[in-house]
Amino acid sequence: MPSEQYVKPTPSPRVIVAAVIITSGRVLACQRSAPPEAAGKWEFPGGKVEPGETEQEALVRECVEELGVKVSVGDRVGPDVPLAHGRAVLRVYAVTLLDGGVPAALEHRSMRWLTVDQLGSVPWLPADKPIVAELPKLLA
Repeated sequence: MPSEQYVKPTPSPRVIVAAVIITSGRVLACQRSAPPEAAGKWEFPGGKVEPGETEQEALVRECVEELGVKVSVGDRVGPDVPLAHGRAVLRVYAVTLLDGGVPAALEHRSMRWLTVDQLGSVPWLPADKPIVAELPKLLA
């Protein structure tokens, strides 16, 4: 009789979602205030997908919490970006502001609207750099 071996399932990586918000040919960049190793660096707003949420629902919630705006989630932008040695993955979506919403830096040190020529003017977090590389075609 063949012996059955128990193989421990590999846990799925934690999904982090982020928003690329483009208005009038500019993209919103947010400056981290914490943790210390990320403070001062720039990112796209977003956060963790909580149990029971879809990626889109998480992004809608995160935009309300971090920016005080309602959004509609569109298409994916760029590839999955592995984080935390494969324990997490960043997925980025294009989002549209709803109801004339104007983002506010509720959880960030500051925010800037960047044109394609200004994308290199801020120090991006490493995880966001592959997404920044995708932006020139979206901002064209």
